[in-house]
Amino acid sequence: MAQPAKKPAMSVEQLERFLATQFPQVFHPASGLRIEQVWHGGGRVRQVYQPQFIRPGGTISGPTMMALADFAMYVGVLASIGPVPLAVTINLNINFLRKPAARDLIAECRLLKLGKRLAVGEIAILSDGWEEPVAHVTSTYSIPNGA
Repeated sequence: MAQPAKKPAMSVEQLERFLATQFPQVFHPASGLRIEQVWHGGGRVRQVYQPQFIRPGGTISGPTMMALADFAMYVGVLASIGPVPLAVTINLNINFLRKPAARDLIAECRLLKLGKRLAVGEIAILSDGWEEPVAHVTSTYSIPNGA
């Protein structure tokens, strides 16, 4: 018999308030970062397309996609454990699969393991409207004692 799904520890609105307060240098209206959905064990975020993300060759830059993946992982972790500002990335590995379109990027995080000290997850990044991912990311977060 399946266990009932746990509720997220933080809602989209709670996460937005937390991030705007704790990380205003990253999460602000002009950043184009949006939290679309959260659940216990993950979340989906969006990076609104901005022309400055384009690198030579007409593709969205790798650092833009890496930052989005890290943001998605942080949202997924906090949605599962609550407001822990000192949860930090200790590993992020990205495989670029195909050239992203000059449009919004969507990243969906799924936690593979959520322990007391570590969270391991994978993130799929897609160009809005495309079915095939443009990047696959794995990431590990350290969760501080007492979280």
